[in-house]
Amino acid sequence: MNVLLIETATQICSVVLAADGNVRARRESDTPNAHSTCLSVFIDEVLKESHLTPRDLDAVCVSAGPGSYTGLRIGVSTAKGFCCALGIPLLSVPTLLSMAVLYYRQHPDYKGLVCPMIDARRMECYTMMVEREKCKVVRDTHADVIEKGCFDEWLNRGEVMFVGDGAAKTRDILGVHPNAKYDSNFHLSAEGMIELAEAKLREGKTEDVAYFEPFYLKDFVAKKSVVHGLR
Repeated sequence: MNVLLIETATQICSVVLAADGNVRARRESDTPNAHSTCLSVFIDEVLKESHLTPRDLDAVCVSAGPGSYTGLRIGVSTAKGFCCALGIPLLSVPTLLSMAVLYYRQHPDYKGLVCPMIDARRMECYTMMVEREKCKVVRDTHADVIEKGCFDEWLNRGEVMFVGDGAAKTRDILGVHPNAKYDSNFHLSAEGMIELAEAKLREGKTEDVAYFEPFYLKDFVAKKSVVHGLR
């Protein structure tokens, strides 16, 4: 089972080629605004490193959001293109859930809750709460304004590990609680989608290639261009 995994929901552009639960090849970059230039190159490179062609793929899985509006659209449109051309299933995985799964995968001894956080600007973060047992979601995706006491309901029960690009800005507020833990070494990767994607493929939980849209959570707000010559 060869599954191409695409993660473009944040600043990280990550592509993984997975087979039977294992990483066969990966390419990743945290260069800002580089998804459109890196993604196709990374896909070509992981296929070549794995000695595969696109026709050897059994499915493509994309990180479904929430996250960057532009990043999500780049990832989803690329995944749809492959699935449409090859006639293979399109899968999607919630970005925050894949982050929690990845943390548990990397830290098999950690027993507490994981709260993945994606920066949504100012003091807002996209969050989710996940427990280790079967990576069960105990608090679904929210757009939270981070303020004192906002996670005490969970922190008073035990340890919560905050990870992701939104976690750092919350440390001064949430980190005063003794059960608030932070891992600054954690980095988002498409690797977190492996188990979730393969389970969906086995269970036939695929997306409609024509009508699937990423989970933006908030409406897109256009900004005035800062590029010289554009209005």
